[in-house]
Parts: sequence; structure tokens; C-alpha cells
Amino acid sequence: MPMPHDLLLSSGFLAFARHVGVVQAIEAADMPIDAVVGTSSGALVGALWAAGHSGAHLEVLLQSRQPWQLLRPHTRPWQGAMSMQALVAFLRPLLPETFAQLPRPLAVGVVAHRGQHQLLRSGPLVEAVTASCAMPYVFAPVQIGTTRYQDGGAADRMGLDAWRAWRPDRQALAHEVARTAGVDVRADLTGVSVVQTPRSGASFFSLGDFSRQVAEARALAETAIRTLQTAPAA
Repeated sequence: MPMPHDLLLSSGFLAFARHVGVVQAIEAADMPIDAVVGTSSGALVGALWAAGHSGAHLEVLLQSRQPWQLLRPHTRPWQGAMSMQALVAFLRPLLPETFAQLPRPLAVGVVAHRGQHQLLRSGPLVEAVTASCAMPYVFAPVQIGTTRYQDGGAADRMGLDAWRAWRPDRQALAHEVARTAGVDVRADLTGVSVVQTPRSGASFFSLGDFSRQVAEARALAETAIRTLQTAPAA
């Protein structure tokens, strides 16, 4: 039986297809995943997958709308040009209300209003995921309780150090989409296998050839997972 790993999904501009390809490869390999950490596009795909949506379903679901269809001008543009409310409405029927209702542990990378990176692991789920997707200046922050949060990739695209603090002594498969924006933080990769995929090439007007992007990422992930599963135990 392969050793269970956690799954880390980086931020990446509209990189939903890349993440879907990775989770499809994980499913095909029957690789056991204990917990998921996602940031920005990785938070959205990771949350949906942790909630039980299969990789095949996600491939259909996430190309059913173009990004511009989820854009709404914000009534206070000085906070961010666009509102996250349309994304909230899209996700609401697809996710449970709270993190605690998920079948497996999930954490999403955000930054608080002063720029501190953290992982949200409890509380309202849809709001946390949309906050993790709220790119500074483009989208207004999402308020949860008394704190406003935005895209964690602005401080740490992967959140490896925060994951390790939460889940010490665990091993992980990390998917890193090539950087478009945000901050790559150097971190200790002991016990972490990294799958690297190209940028999505998507824009707010078009996600591009979604299925081709999925297939490319899946092939890269399958190679990495085979290597991981055939490596001698430490």
C-alpha cells in the first residue's frame, strides 16, 4: 500500500485545468491523500476535490463558464475592481458550509489585511475559498468574521512552511504551476515531491483549451507519481 501523502496545490492564474490534471493522475494511480492545501486556483480545485467532486467531474464543471461570466464590478472599487459574489454563488451549491463537513482536512492559503500569510482551516468554507482567490487590486477582500482576507499567493504561492507547521512529519505531493504573479518562497523540500507544470495561458476572457491543459498536467503528474511509488522506502 503506497504511503499516504498530503496534496499541496499552488496559486496560478486561472490554472484550474492544471490542478484538475494532477488530481486525475492521483485518482488514476489510486494514491492515498490525507489532507489538501490549496492557494488561489489551487484552493478552489482543492476544496471541490476534498468535497468529493471527481477529477472527471471537475474537468466538465470548471470549463462550463468562462471567467468573465463570474466577474461583477464592486460597489466600492477603491477596495478592488471586482466583487467575489458571483463566485460565491457558483460555489455555494457545490461545497458544504464549513471545513468541518469535508471528508478530509483542507487548508487554504490567504493573506490578512496587513499582508500576513496564513492557512484557514476552519469556519465558513465558501468564503475562505473565495478569499484565497481574491487577487489584490483586482478583487475586493472577502470578510470572514472581523478580518478581511485575499489571495494567499501574494505572500506565499505554495504555503509549504505553513503546511509543515500544521502537519509536521508528513510527506506531500506538491503541484507548482509556473509563476504568473505572487511570491515563491524558498522552503525545505524534505519529504515533498514536486510536480511542475506550465502556466495555463488562460485569461478572464477565455480559459483556452481546457482539456488539453488537463491532459498535459496529468501526464506530468503521472510520471512524478510513478517515480514516487516505485522509489525504495527511506
